[in-house]
Amino acid sequence: MELNFSNTKNIDVAQLENLYNDVGWLAYTQDLSVLKQAVSNSLDVVSAWDEDKLIGLIRIVGDGLTIVYVQDILVLNAYQDKGIATQLMQRILHKYVKVRQKVLLTEEAQDVRHFYEKHGFQSCDQGNLVAFAKLN
Repeated sequence: MELNFSNTKNIDVAQLENLYNDVGWLAYTQDLSVLKQAVSNSLDVVSAWDEDKLIGLIRIVGDGLTIVYVQDILVLNAYQDKGIATQLMQRILHKYVKVRQKVLLTEEAQDVRHFYEKHGFQSCDQGNLVAFAKLN
C-alpha cells in the first residue's frame, strides 16, 4: 500500500466525519462546522491518504516555537497496526524537533503508553512531571 501524506488543513468535512466516527470520537462530530473550523485553525495538520480516502490525521495546536500540543492523532480502524500513526507522529516530531515542549493529553487505553513512550513522551504519572487539565 502506497500512502500519500498532505499538509493541507482544507479537508472535506465528510472525510473528517468518517474518520472521527470510525474511531469512536463522536464528541468531535456533534457539530461538524466546529470540527472543520478546529482543523482549519490548527497550527499544523498532517493527513494520510489511500488514494482519495482520508485514513489518518495528526493535528497540532500551539505556537510552534516553544510548545506544540498533539491535539488529535487517529487512523481508521481498518488501517491500524500498519505504522501509519507512527509515520504521522514522526513527521510532526521531525518538523518541530527544536520545540522544547511537546505535549499531549489522552485517555488510558491499550497500547497508548507504549505508542507515546516509543516516540519519546514521558507519562506525567512517572518521573518528575505533573499535569493538570480542566475538562467541560
